[in-house]
Amino acid sequence: MGGTSEARGLAERLAPDGRFEAMLSFAGRTSSLADPGVPYRVGGFGGVGGLCEHLRRAGYRALVDATHPFAAQMSRHAARAAELLALPLVRLEEPPWQPMSGDRWLEVSTLAEAAAALGPVPRRVLSTVGRLEVGAFSAAPWHEYLLRAVDPFEPPLPRARVIAARGPFRVEDERALLERERIEVVVSKNSGTRSTYAKIVAARELAIPVVMVRRPSLPEVTRVPGVASALAWLEAVHGASRT
Repeated sequence: MGGTSEARGLAERLAPDGRFEAMLSFAGRTSSLADPGVPYRVGGFGGVGGLCEHLRRAGYRALVDATHPFAAQMSRHAARAAELLALPLVRLEEPPWQPMSGDRWLEVSTLAEAAAALGPVPRRVLSTVGRLEVGAFSAAPWHEYLLRAVDPFEPPLPRARVIAARGPFRVEDERALLERERIEVVVSKNSGTRSTYAKIVAARELAIPVVMVRRPSLPEVTRVPGVASALAWLEAVHGASRT
């Protein structure tokens, strides 16, 4: 179950490995999918029951939850399906970013809180929370929003522009963007993803505040922090020795 750069990285490692037969599942949130190198499917399963039926019918022997940390419902469905089918499950995720010296973070728990945290005075805002959730900022329409997402979309805000871009991003490019657009505050989810961390570094270097949305709580399952660890887990679970 994918949707992150870590999921794609694991797929690329598994593609030439004859010990495994992998399928990568996307939720279908983006239209411009790059070929992951392994067979893939797009779309939901129809709840826990549909996921169980899909896993059972295809005879899968392991489930890797590499969905976005904010796709909490999918992670809950994965944990429940694995429990019902007695299927080995691992959660592949990078740890959340931690504030460092020089960071000016305001941590919030919801996007509604993020919108409120921008304050009553108009500001120039870079938001990278994704196209499906920018509607939360309708509660603060007086700000100038620069909305970055993988796919272009029509913004639901009166004072907004959209730029379509896919990571990984470089610090120097992110710094140039923030300076060129005269950004006064960044809004980000705490994905922990290395490919999008550059904006946090650039904001730190420019002393720009960041409204950081905390991760939701996810099921307590086995977790590994990277592609190499996920591959090692698969090898351990199925006794697939390296050749």
